[in-house]
Parts: sequence; C-alpha cells; structure tokens
Amino acid sequence: MIVPALNLAVCWELFYNYFRILGDNQQVTCMSLMPIGNLNDCAPEQFIANLSLGAKAIFPLGSYLAGLIEGDGTIVVPKTNRSPKGKLNYPCIQIVFQLKDFPLCQAIQKELKYGSISKKKQSAAYILTINSNEGLIKLCHLINGKIRGPKYFQYSLLVKYLNNKNLDLNLIVGKLDQSSLTTNSWLAGFIESDGCFQVRTSLDSKVKRLQLSFELSQARVTRYGYSMYELMQSIAQFLNVNVNDIRSERKHPQYRIRTSTLKTNLILCNYLDQFNLQGTKYLDYQDWKSIMHYFEEATHNQNIPKIVEIKSGMNQRRTEYTWDHLQIGN
Repeated sequence: MIVPALNLAVCWELFYNYFRILGDNQQVTCMSLMPIGNLNDCAPEQFIANLSLGAKAIFPLGSYLAGLIEGDGTIVVPKTNRSPKGKLNYPCIQIVFQLKDFPLCQAIQKELKYGSISKKKQSAAYILTINSNEGLIKLCHLINGKIRGPKYFQYSLLVKYLNNKNLDLNLIVGKLDQSSLTTNSWLAGFIESDGCFQVRTSLDSKVKRLQLSFELSQARVTRYGYSMYELMQSIAQFLNVNVNDIRSERKHPQYRIRTSTLKTNLILCNYLDQFNLQGTKYLDYQDWKSIMHYFEEATHNQNIPKIVEIKSGMNQRRTEYTWDHLQIGN
C-alpha cells in the first residue's frame, strides 16, 4: 500500500472509530521529560487499521522494542508517590517516533494493546506512552533480558517498582544482553531511532565525489548520568568502524558511528536484510542499498543521473510511503 506524506488537514475523529488511542489512564502524572499535547487534529491520510498486517505478523517484537527504547525512549520511575501538586506519580515508558512513522507507532500500540499516543508540542514527533500497570508488566516481560545499554538500570528500577506493587508478580530482571548483534532485531530498533542513510553527491565541486555512508549518533551521557560509550563501541566493533566524538563544544556532546566503505556498508546490509527495519527508514535503506549495488559493480560513476534521482526521493525529500514491509508481531 502506498500512502502520501502526513496530511495535517485530516481530522482525527475520522480515525478514532477504528482504533482506541487513549488506552491508558491519562489522569496520572508520568513525570514526562518533554511537554506533549493530545493528538486531536491531525493524522496520516491512511490509518494503520486499514493495513493488512495479519499475514506478516512474524516479527520478533521484544528485541526490536528494546532497541527502540534504548535509542529514543525513556523509562521513568517515580521517587515519590505524589507530585508537589498532590497528583499520583506513576512510572511510564515513552517511545518517540517521527511524524512520518505514525503508522509504526500505532502498530506497536495495537500489538501491545496498551498505551496512548500524543503529539509532541512544537515538534514533528509522536510519543507512545505506556503507564498502566498491566501495560508496563507486559512490556517489561517483552524486553526482559534483551536490553544492552545503560537503560538497563532504569529498567531494573521499574521491575522493582512493579514487583513491590504486584506482590504476585515476582519478575526477575534478566542479565544484560551480551549476545552477538547478529542474533536478534535489537540493532534494527536502535537504528530506527537515530540512524541515517546518506548519499553524498558532490558534483559541482572541483573534486567530484560520490559516497555512501550510514551514521548513528547518540548523546554521550544519558540523563541519568550513564555513559553510552560502551554500547556504541559494541556497535562500532560489529560494523568494523570507530566511535567518534562530535559536537564536543555543545551542551549535549554526542558519539557517532559512520560506515563509509563498501566493506562496512555490506556488513550493515547483511544484518538489515535479515532483521528488517519497520518504519520509514526501511524505504530509505532500500533506496540506499539500490545505490550501493552500483558501487559493488564499480559502475557508480556511469550511473550518476540515476543515483541523483534516487537520492532526491530519500529521507526528508520522500513524499510517498509504502507500509507493506511492516511485520510487527510477537
């Protein structure tokens, strides 16, 4: 199915009958890191409930969700039972999605059967929030033993909180996942958050240059004070590249990983062909990979017009989206 870019003129009520958006209790304080507003005036022109996903519901969700949460998610565990204004504080897990990945956000909510979707104020993003007791227990079971980075510590606090609240739960926190990245979909979820497939076509300069690269960036330190270096280094080693410091002069410096050679790009391709991306980055990856075939054949210099044409429809320039690749399922 091909759908256009988000149509902000489409009224949300047209879609509400297909799918219940406000699934969790919205009368509690989630201690959110960012101001969010209710989704009440816009939605993609094609709704996820209209997509046929049943035949493709084979995607292992747990590892993918763990990667997605570690890449662009937040695990909040309250330190006090009530806010200064007297409202109850509840834990929550939030995952941020780009505006164009709204169908992916909904597919995950639909699969979990818990959560609410809000539009982030003054930003082209949606936030999936899970804050009900049952929803958090289900999500914790799904990602248990599949976390690889410093969000493990917040996850452990969340499990402790849920065990204390539900005396019959007795959920045991699994160990950090130190298995090979080739064994599951964790890296696909992590790439979904902040990965970028790039095509460089410097054709007007004196030295003409064609280059394919993939970049993945993360803040050096989490908001809870844990370093991201070890996690980024494990990904870098898998891709046979280095971890670089970037934006050192800014308030929030980052680590960056970049593939730029045919060898390193092929490592990434071999992985993503086995564990598919689920959002719109899948489409960018397919275009990126089609260009890479020219590099494999050493015919890229003879196919510059075609490469430029493909690049013109990638990333922020994309205007049409297909969702036939969406495979969310347990």
